[in-house]
Amino acid sequence: MMCRREGRGSAVMVCAAIVLCLLLLHSEVAQAAVYTVGGSGGWTFNVSGWPKGKRFRAGDVLAFNYGPSYHNVVAVDKAGYNNCRPPRGAKTYQTGKDRIKLVKGQNFFICSFPGHCESGMKIAVSAV
Repeated sequence: MMCRREGRGSAVMVCAAIVLCLLLLHSEVAQAAVYTVGGSGGWTFNVSGWPKGKRFRAGDVLAFNYGPSYHNVVAVDKAGYNNCRPPRGAKTYQTGKDRIKLVKGQNFFICSFPGHCESGMKIAVSAV
């Protein structure tokens, strides 16, 4: 009789450990933050300094709010960011309510409308 109880106790402990692991994994996902690019002004000119002082993590979401008739968001590489030119095949967002999940490392975004990137409508975000 005593062995059976110990066996059941071990099964309960394994079950509890699995549930705890699942809860920890879920809480990691639940901790992703959502940042509105440009704050209340949204994705517009002169936002290049907006990321300064913020700590971003991989999995955090950038919310780009803008008028789709006037702007867009293009995920670019470092050269595209520096030159204000998207590379061939770059992902372009144009809904005006874009949500983009950050990847670990450098993340670069520009507006590809003529002259907008050059007017500071670009951000570089580093996520840990």
